[in-house]
Amino acid sequence: MAALAQPDLQADGLLLRPWQPADRPAVVAGYADPAIQRWHCRSMTDDEAADWIAAWPVRWRAETGAGWAVLEAGSVVGQISLRRVALADGLAEVSYWVLPGARGRRVTPRALTAVAGWCFGTLRLHRVELCHSTANAPSCRVAQRAGFPVEGTKRGEGRHADGWHDMHLHARLATDGQVPPQPPGSSRERCCTPGPPYG
Repeated sequence: MAALAQPDLQADGLLLRPWQPADRPAVVAGYADPAIQRWHCRSMTDDEAADWIAAWPVRWRAETGAGWAVLEAGSVVGQISLRRVALADGLAEVSYWVLPGARGRRVTPRALTAVAGWCFGTLRLHRVELCHSTANAPSCRVAQRAGFPVEGTKRGEGRHADGWHDMHLHARLATDGQVPPQPPGSSRERCCTPGPPYG
C-alpha cells in the first residue's frame, strides 16, 4: 500500500475518495447522529474531526488502514474504511457509516462492493471481514447485499454505548468471485432483527 497513491474508487454512481480537510463538517455531522453514535460510542468536535482526517494518510503509509469519503452527486454522504489491515496475512476488516439523508438508497452496499473488489484485485487480499452488533439489523443487510455472508457470532466482542454486545462476523474471500448478494435472512444463521434503513 505504501508504494501506491490511495486511489479514488467508482462505486455504481458513487465516488470514493481520500478524505480532505474540507470534509470536517461531514465527519462532525456523522458522529453527531444518534444512530451512528449508538454503534461507535463517540462524538467529534471540529478539531477532532481534523485529526481524524489527518490520521488516514498516516495509516495508509503504515499499511494499517485506509479511509474513503463516500460522495454522491458531489456531496459527502458517508465513510468506508479498512482497519486491521495485515497485508502479509491477506486480511483486512471494513467499517462504514452513512449520513441520515442518504439512507435507504443502498449507498453502503455499493461502496462496500467497490472496496472489496479493490482489496482483492489490487491488494491481493485473501479475506475481508466486517463485524456488527447482533442488534444492528441494517448493517447486516448491508453486508449480505454486498455478498458478505454471516459466518457466526462472537460473544461479547463489541463495546457499545449500552454495554458489551455479541457481534456477527461476516466475510468475503477472494475465491468467492462475484458472489450474488444474499437477501436478508437467507444465511445459514439468520442475522439480526428487522430495523430501519441504513445505507
